Amino acid sequence: MKHGARNDIPAEVVSIKRDGVMAQVEAQIVGTEYRITSVMTADSLDELGLRQGDRVHVLAKAVNVLLVKP
Repeated sequence: MKHGARNDIPAEVVSIKRDGVMAQVEAQIVGTEYRITSVMTADSLDELGLRQGDRVHVLAKAVNVLLVKP
């Protein structure tokens, strides 16, 4: 998938919290103790098929944090 974000960081999903139409996904940066959280719609979570333990890429651009499943 092509993207314009310059910060492309490999991570692993460590927790997912769903609450109605929104979801919060916490990912740990590979090789570190650092974690980053992304908030998205529950529909987007379902479309990505994200599960705990999945490898993702954290794309950080401005104030947005995007997760991309490789």
